[in-house]
Amino acid sequence: MEKYENMLKKYIQENNLSAEHYRLSGSCHSVEEAAQAMQAPSDLFVKNICLIDENKRLIVAIVKGKDRASTTLVGKVLNISKPRLANEIEILEYTGFPVGGVPSFGYKAVFLVDPKVTEQSYIYTGGGSANSLIKISVEEMLEINEGLVVKIRR
Repeated sequence: MEKYENMLKKYIQENNLSAEHYRLSGSCHSVEEAAQAMQAPSDLFVKNICLIDENKRLIVAIVKGKDRASTTLVGKVLNISKPRLANEIEILEYTGFPVGGVPSFGYKAVFLVDPKVTEQSYIYTGGGSANSLIKISVEEMLEINEGLVVKIRR
C-alpha cells in the first residue's frame, strides 16, 4: 500500500498542493474509524463514490462521510443514464488507488462535489491506502479536480 501513498505524495508535491498526508497505524476505511484516528469531527470526512457511465467514463461523487450519493441525481446532473457503481478492479484501474484509499483528486474523472462538502474550509479524503488520509482545503480540492458543485446526495 505504500506504493499508492507514495504515488499520491508525489502528485501533491508535483502540483505544489498544500495538502497534508497522514499515515495511520490502524485502518481508516470507515468515516468513524478515520474520525477517531484523527480525533476530528466526522463532518470533515468525505467519501469518493466511484461510478461508471454507459461510455465507461469515471464519475466521482464526493459527499460527506455520513451522506449517500444518488446515482439518479448524478445521471440528471450530467444528462446521462443513471451510472453504476464501479467495482474494486475498476476503481484501481481508473483511479490508480485501491478501495478505501481513493483521494478526491489526482486522476482523470468527472468530479461532482455535493454542496454540503463545501460548507467546510478543509476536508479529509482518501490518502492512497486504507491506512492513510489527506487533509486538503475544499478550495484547493475544487481547483485541482475541477469539481462541479451540485446536489448529488440522497
